[in-house]
Amino acid sequence: MRAVLVVNPQATATTPAGRDVLAHALASQVKLDVVETDYRGHAMAVAREAASDQADLVVAHGGDGTVNEVVNGLLAHTGGRPSEHHAVPMLGVVPGGSANVFARALGLHRDPVEATHELLRALETGRSRQVNLGRADDRWFTFNAGMGWDADVVAAVEGRRGKRTGPGLYLRTAVACYVRSPHGRPELTVRVPGEEPVGVRTAFVSNTDPWSYLGPRPVHLNTGCSFDTGLGLFGLRTLGLPTVLRHVRQALRRRGEHRGRRLLRHDDLSIVGIAAESPVNLQVDGDLVGQRTHVEFVSVPRALTVAV
Repeated sequence: MRAVLVVNPQATATTPAGRDVLAHALASQVKLDVVETDYRGHAMAVAREAASDQADLVVAHGGDGTVNEVVNGLLAHTGGRPSEHHAVPMLGVVPGGSANVFARALGLHRDPVEATHELLRALETGRSRQVNLGRADDRWFTFNAGMGWDADVVAAVEGRRGKRTGPGLYLRTAVACYVRSPHGRPELTVRVPGEEPVGVRTAFVSNTDPWSYLGPRPVHLNTGCSFDTGLGLFGLRTLGLPTVLRHVRQALRRRGEHRGRRLLRHDDLSIVGIAAESPVNLQVDGDLVGQRTHVEFVSVPRALTVAV
């Protein structure tokens, strides 16, 4: 088996010692190349080259941003066509970031050493699973995407990524963006199959549950969503304080059941269209993509094979 290990040395929980342990362990089972990323987009380029070279496995060691780049690189040549996905290298993940939402939603261990042992056992036994992924126009995402408030938070944190990020920073930034939205709160028009368009002030699109984590606590928006179903949609028609507080409380409960008159919620959607009159921020997997006036979110079944 030919494998490529992609390491983001700037990720929160990656260390040179941990990288060396992981590389040594993998090299005992596969023919391994190790690449440390130097710039944003580097992991995507490495994964794209690995797919072109018909590698068998690409392992991402870093945070959710690193995983997202690797996934987009692996699937770059498929164009979203399901018939092409069988030719894509298998993905392995060893968490090295602060949230590691994709890995945790898959049930992988948060500790990099334990996750390495899990990966080695999966390779030894041939254990893997196929997962559905989402596409926001031409950008793949593994666990969530959004337009509006959450994307504004990601944009505000963007310049401070690295060792200083964590749940506290995101929580403070979320409050700051709520109190003083950097781009105002333009209405978003949401379109789903078979229903009339609906106006919302913020929209979250999920590819699994939980939507994210606040430290050790999962944040639930669409509990009916998983890597085996279509996309989940969670939108709020108003961002009034009573509405926001109600749904924050509900999101942090164990069952994550949401109710409210201002809520727009769907599970298992094949496609979601969101449009805005003026450009708003778009984020995928916690990375800022840029500003958009229209995005089409699509669920792609069995898009990728992951060693678990």
